[in-house]
Amino acid sequence: MNERTLKVLEFDKVIHLLEEEAATSVGREAASKTMPLTDINKVQVLQDETDEALQILRLNKTVPFSHLVDITESVKRSAIGSTLSTEECLQVAQTLYSGRQLKKFIEEIEEDIPLLKEIVIDISPLHHVEKEIKIKIDDQGDVVDDASAKLKSIRQSIRSYESRIRERLQHLTRTKSKMLSDTIVTIRNNRYVLPVKHEYRSAIGGIVHDQSSSGQTLFMEPKAIIELNNQLQQAIMKEKQEIEIILQKLTSLIAEHKEELIINLSVIANIDGIFARARLAVKMKAAKPTLNSNGIINMKQARHPLIRLDEVVASDVAIGDDYHAIVITGPNTGGKTVTLKTIGLCTLMAQSGLQIPAFDGCTLAVFDYVFADIGDEQSIEQNLSTFSSHMTNIVNIMEQTNERTLVLFDELGAGTDPQEGAALAMAILDEVIDREARVVATTHYPELKAYGYNRESVMNASVEFDVETLRPTYRLLMGVPGRSNAFEISDRLGLRKEIIEHAKSYVGIDSKNVENMITALENTKKEAEKELRNAHQILEESEQLRVDLHKEWESFEAERKKMYQKAEEKAEKALKKAREEAEIIVQEVRQMKDKALWKEHEWIEARKMLDEARPELLKETDKKEMQEDTKELEIGDEIKHRTLQQTGQIIEKKNNDEFVIQVGVMKITAKRKDLIFVKKKQEQKEIETRPVSRIMTAGSTVKTELDLRGQRYEDAMLQLEKYVDDALVQSYPRVTIIHGKGTGALRKGVEKFIKTHPHIKSHRFGAHNEGGSGVTIIELG
Repeated sequence: MNERTLKVLEFDKVIHLLEEEAATSVGREAASKTMPLTDINKVQVLQDETDEALQILRLNKTVPFSHLVDITESVKRSAIGSTLSTEECLQVAQTLYSGRQLKKFIEEIEEDIPLLKEIVIDISPLHHVEKEIKIKIDDQGDVVDDASAKLKSIRQSIRSYESRIRERLQHLTRTKSKMLSDTIVTIRNNRYVLPVKHEYRSAIGGIVHDQSSSGQTLFMEPKAIIELNNQLQQAIMKEKQEIEIILQKLTSLIAEHKEELIINLSVIANIDGIFARARLAVKMKAAKPTLNSNGIINMKQARHPLIRLDEVVASDVAIGDDYHAIVITGPNTGGKTVTLKTIGLCTLMAQSGLQIPAFDGCTLAVFDYVFADIGDEQSIEQNLSTFSSHMTNIVNIMEQTNERTLVLFDELGAGTDPQEGAALAMAILDEVIDREARVVATTHYPELKAYGYNRESVMNASVEFDVETLRPTYRLLMGVPGRSNAFEISDRLGLRKEIIEHAKSYVGIDSKNVENMITALENTKKEAEKELRNAHQILEESEQLRVDLHKEWESFEAERKKMYQKAEEKAEKALKKAREEAEIIVQEVRQMKDKALWKEHEWIEARKMLDEARPELLKETDKKEMQEDTKELEIGDEIKHRTLQQTGQIIEKKNNDEFVIQVGVMKITAKRKDLIFVKKKQEQKEIETRPVSRIMTAGSTVKTELDLRGQRYEDAMLQLEKYVDDALVQSYPRVTIIHGKGTGALRKGVEKFIKTHPHIKSHRFGAHNEGGSGVTIIELG
């Protein structure tokens, strides 16, 4: 793209706004390199990427961009054998962490974002590299003691030497305090010293490392610690050497994955740049353009992207379909140049993947070239007048113009004789139009009004001027050429009417007819725009209605979720009640099993009934049954238990509200409200009964842990066996046995029991926060 065009259209300022929206330094760097592309397929991909990022922003999700530094140079240095610092290694780890988080975030988004998901595929997690760095270097950039066994040993010796040195020096501060300026231990030249009074230098003995400004205090290393200090310095040197070895290993690991790391950083920068484009679109209230390669531009309410939203004036712009050129005429009011720049900047932004500040449904073409001849081009250095400088630029433009070119001319033909300038402007426009380029030109020459009216492929336009306020409104009026408004302005400023009328007599008939035509066109245009504003107001009201309906729907959804939550809570209470009743059954069954009153197949059947005893929320038919089931129950009637959801038979009637029922192999005492009548005794076949166990109506819940501490070994083992059986009946996946550390007898007994039990899958000691070796956790199955 033409550099001069980018400069005069102030594209760099748009890029600066884009850079401010980036979350990382690498993202800002990527944003700064944004340039318009000329391949429509590549531009379409950029626009689709921006739109996908906008979808995510609309979900109010926070994209996980952490603080990142460009690690490219560090990675390249690692590949040529240079040892990286701890800070550089941490930066590599941070890049890996950020890339992994970003990849996970994008992949978990449920929205349809295929382009972004395809981009993050290239991110390599490299968990082992990040982990290796993190376990060797802490967050402050220091190599940790456990980075190697040798480093740990060296640092232990350093601490030992330092402790011994301090002990000896503190002994001297206590016994020789009169010889010292202060009873403190300090360091000079990386060696421990004492502040000795000058006159006691010989009494203390040792090496002088420094002195005070007055010379009265000498910082001396006493003879008693010279050897220890030497040993300490040797240990410190070994520490540095070992750290260097550790960093070399980390550097080699990083170098092995040089390509993946650079790709990761590039992907993060690319994604950050895409989201920067999306955030800028939100700020500008921009829209995604529909792209074409036919030179068609159609924007509704397009705004200049560099003018504040509360100040900018929006305009409709269309070119490339019925006409290839727009000629904006009228006095120099400032609005014409803004219009040119709006068209040019929106085109460049669209070809850079940026959404444009206009209404939805806008259309923009992808051009090979965008040329702009705008502003005062006078060149003192080259001794060129404004006209000459403009013409030099126009000559360069004409050499490259073709059917895939957008050309913007500001004040075409200005700076020379009006008649010659107008003629030259029309000739240039003819040439550009004949080459099928798209061109927008501004001029104040009245001759070009008729040119635009008579040329089929040219559309006249003007910037509206408010005669009442004597100010331009900056609104573009398509199809209406500009008026000079000289007479109206003079009248508003107080010039006598007879002078104005006399001036009008000098204006030719043709000029008057043209002005009258322009006036009629302006009135028609205003009426059409009034209708458009009314339609837009209706659209806004419809949009508000849509928003209100959406809020009502969200409120309904929230209420629905709340009702579901209440239903789940009700179900949970029902489940708790069912478990309590089931626990009563389990306890009685356990007692009967222990007494060997049940056969194995009866035990299996009872267990199956227990497993199937799950509560359900009452359906409408159940509620109806509860309300209507008032029949008197008799012995032999078939019934259904509401909680167990099992059918059975009444075998004993204690009173009108309490019955003993037989469900399978079990007898249960139940309340009338828990029973649903099924059919009378005479409607049933004879039921063959068999001896069953009676289930009591009270019991206790088995806990998920058993504390054996303080018990005798034999009692503890009996209790453990019964507890594991109870836990198996409860279908617990795992339980905790607390046996303490002590002599280890209980722990060994627990281990022995575990090895012989057929329903224990595995076991382990507790973690540090679970009780350590004083606790054994058993997995049941």
